[in-house]
Amino acid sequence: MKISQILAGIVLGSAVLAASAQTVIKFSHVVAVDTPKGKAAVFFAQKASELTKGKIKVEVYANSALYKDKEEMEALQIGSVQMLAPSLAKFGPLGVKEFEAFDLPFIFDDKADLHKITQGAVGASLMAKLEPKGIKGLAFWDNGFKSFSANVPLKNVADFKGKKFRIQSSKVLEEEIRALGGIAQVMAFSEVYQALQTGVVDGTENPISNFYTQKMHEVQKHLSLTNHGYLGYAVIVNKKFWDALPADVRGQLEQAMKEATVYANKIAQEENDLALAGVRKSGKTTVYEPTKEERMALKKAMAPVHIKMADRVGKDTLQTIYKETGFDPNAL
Repeated sequence: MKISQILAGIVLGSAVLAASAQTVIKFSHVVAVDTPKGKAAVFFAQKASELTKGKIKVEVYANSALYKDKEEMEALQIGSVQMLAPSLAKFGPLGVKEFEAFDLPFIFDDKADLHKITQGAVGASLMAKLEPKGIKGLAFWDNGFKSFSANVPLKNVADFKGKKFRIQSSKVLEEEIRALGGIAQVMAFSEVYQALQTGVVDGTENPISNFYTQKMHEVQKHLSLTNHGYLGYAVIVNKKFWDALPADVRGQLEQAMKEATVYANKIAQEENDLALAGVRKSGKTTVYEPTKEERMALKKAMAPVHIKMADRVGKDTLQTIYKETGFDPNAL
């Protein structure tokens, strides 16, 4: 066989191999498969395979199967995992403190206010701030608005005094609990159930879907539907990995993510509604809906958090958000 034929065979073989090669994306997250984020991650994996015709295989690892939530971000930055969907509170410790605006209490009255930010210019500018950290932001996914739980009723501001509440790592959330007279305890999400069960902490704050799927209703006697804060996620990818993908594949994955985001945000409210029904049906947790006056009292108690955290989060960022949502902490 001539050398030219051998070389042609090698080139052809390489082309066939390249055409049939499958790139694996490890997509890690810390919540259950049956949560809004869990379901959306699986939806994205299916769409990615479909749109890339099998060139991309997304392996989804739920429930901290690969990394605890404290370890996820480092794993992404060094490339041990390619994709995450961390809560927005995770970017403050990374040095992008503007994301901590999402932790501020009562900054969004409803989903319409929220989506003005996450689906608009402010959201895009926040995602851009991640790129110097080696991270590419792809989308914001909703989970829902948070409610407080404890083993005592939480109706008035005084009910929070002296109670230990689990929070994510966030200076804003620490200040939120302090404003209510409580004690903030930073803890990994995977450790919360046992901490509540053993009394290491007295209560926590969660969207109802997380509260229910993690079975916190089994170890919390009272749930107060305060809707005081927002929990959402940013779907992010290792930037070096993303930039190395062929342009057509990136485009297909962007379309898959666009469709997954519509799906994620659609089911978030549905899942929270179903979870609340499940909590009520269990009979293990008393669900309380604060009156308009009680909710306003909470709002006033936590309004100073906005003032104290303005320099940390960034006054320009906050003013842009306030302009979009109409919130004014100084008016309370």
